[in-house]
Amino acid sequence: MPEVQLTWRGVKRWRAGHPWIYQTDVVAPTNLEGGEVVAVVDQRHRFLGKAFYSRQSKISLRWLTYEDVEVDAAFFLQRIRQADQLRRRLLPGEEVYRVIHSDADLLPGLVVDRYGQYLSAQFLVKGTDSRKDLLADLLMQQFGALGLINRSDTPIRTLEGLEPQREVMRGEVPAHFSFREGAVLLSADLQQGQKTGAFLDQRENHIVSATYASGEALDCFSYHGGFALQLASKAARVTAVEVSEAAVERLKENAAANRFTNVEAVTANAFDFLRDAVDAGKRYDTIVLDPPSFAKRKSALDSAVRGYKEINLRALQLLNPGGHLISASCSHHVTAKAFEELLRSAAADCARRVQVIEKRGAARDHPVLVNLPETEYLKCFILRALE
Repeated sequence: MPEVQLTWRGVKRWRAGHPWIYQTDVVAPTNLEGGEVVAVVDQRHRFLGKAFYSRQSKISLRWLTYEDVEVDAAFFLQRIRQADQLRRRLLPGEEVYRVIHSDADLLPGLVVDRYGQYLSAQFLVKGTDSRKDLLADLLMQQFGALGLINRSDTPIRTLEGLEPQREVMRGEVPAHFSFREGAVLLSADLQQGQKTGAFLDQRENHIVSATYASGEALDCFSYHGGFALQLASKAARVTAVEVSEAAVERLKENAAANRFTNVEAVTANAFDFLRDAVDAGKRYDTIVLDPPSFAKRKSALDSAVRGYKEINLRALQLLNPGGHLISASCSHHVTAKAFEELLRSAAADCARRVQVIEKRGAARDHPVLVNLPETEYLKCFILRALE
């Protein structure tokens, strides 16, 4: 097995428990192509563990184990079963959830969502991409699935020198899959939709949002209506704003499937809609902001913070006294502390007194690895305007 040596700084990071080691902290053999399992050693060549090696990514090593064990089919199957055991305990009887959450389930570069008897997987690094057939077989075996689709059609793969991929790898996978979130019926687009078909990380926040819905409600960045339809179960009227015409059509279909007649789907840029609504003097009792990531790279952090502050400022200007704002960010570069600070700044700028009712994160099937802050990417604050 090839050895990759760490600098003193890399050793310190490894022993501190962070599972990623960067290019600047490794000395690797020049003949490695990437995707290999390597032995990780210190400057005296003392064994530290094993990791996936990447030649092109800035993240050169992704931790696999501290032990000198074979990283083979039995190793991966044990990790898959360990992840499955957690979900069976947390979500008994559920048929749609995240099965494997990459590093947080000790399977770096592998994301798998379950939609009933079908699996949707993403192989995000060379280590998992080069073993995707083995992993697909193990997943089919463990879950008795009827089909598995590879939804590795994400730009993040380019950081590893990999092309986006989308293909049914095993069995058959339907284009759409209907499932329930609480009392609401949704349809996931398994073959063309964003992520693996649906935003499962927001599932519990979707359901909780109905608790705060009342009167006139507004859902911005609505996609297929995960929040809007929950609001519609309690609010008198819901305006759902989404820039994608295709997503708006699916939102309308989901509303019809639930027999909600109080949902108006609007095709518009949410920034423009919010600004125009403020200018028009509109008011709402419940507002949801669930935008896509504004900071996919650290270099975009400053502009992301400005974007988040702008939409939250507009939303607070539109909110009736006693109304609720449910505001989310999925940018891991924007920490929970930074997100709370921009919410505080937005409230101050529009002279509103605001309570924090809940601080939430991703659903429990998206666990956070304590030593990897990047896995705590989703923030969801529930606020109440006092005046």
